[in-house]
Amino acid sequence: MQPLKAFYWMIGAVVSFVAMAVAGREISAELNTFELMLYRSIIGLIVVLLLLGRSKHGFAQVKTNRFGQHLTRNVLHFSAQNMWFYGIATIPLSQLVALEFTNPIWVVLFAPLMLGEKMTRKKLFVAFLGFIGVLIVAQPGVQPLSWGHAAGLGAALGFALNNMMTSKIMRVDRVLTVLFWMTLMQLVFAFFLSLPGGIPVPSSQIAPWLVVVGICGLTAHYCLTMALSLAPASIVAPMDFIRLPIIAIVGMVLYSEPLLMPVFIGGGLIIAANLLNLRDKPKPKQP
Repeated sequence: MQPLKAFYWMIGAVVSFVAMAVAGREISAELNTFELMLYRSIIGLIVVLLLLGRSKHGFAQVKTNRFGQHLTRNVLHFSAQNMWFYGIATIPLSQLVALEFTNPIWVVLFAPLMLGEKMTRKKLFVAFLGFIGVLIVAQPGVQPLSWGHAAGLGAALGFALNNMMTSKIMRVDRVLTVLFWMTLMQLVFAFFLSLPGGIPVPSSQIAPWLVVVGICGLTAHYCLTMALSLAPASIVAPMDFIRLPIIAIVGMVLYSEPLLMPVFIGGGLIIAANLLNLRDKPKPKQP
């Protein structure tokens, strides 16, 4: 287990997710979430195929004995990602991310059942501290609730289950294997779900944003997958909490969303939970 290296990969994932959030809000003016996911998957698949062609193991590495697990993972992720993009278009960015950050709480609760990870008092305390921070930021009962908030919670659960499935798959498959099946399967899902209303051609105004979503969606999952290969899901997931203060500032600068003190107070608790979770564990003695 290498939590410090996993943290570095998660920084790359955070930057990619923030860029994807901004691009997703811009694209929502013209495309629905299924159409957005279709173009994102097309761009992502092209990039993955280029990487496979230049990699040491080539296209042989797309072969997998875990096809069913890849299918389950991508159904979960595709559903969660659509809800995430819907939330981006309907509620403030900081609120969406705050709701999304119930993700590690689900991971801590489900990881012992799905991944066989040991439940400890420290992990429970980290989840509890992060959850308190999320409540402070989201202010339930104070802010009006909408379908966007429900989508944010649904996305959090879907991402948590996706993270755990990714952790299981990475025990046997390579990163490019995971990314290949992700982009291919989700392209098929999005294509058939986009057909009923017709698939629009994006305008020149949002075409660059589609490229951002396609590339950042890929880099985010590459970084996340690498992080999950270096540390358990219950350690990797809370690292993403640093995205909250970053996205709050981005929302204020780009969309004039209010930057309230609860965001900083709750964000401080969330970062404290991250630091506690990332503390080095004593190394086992060498025989």
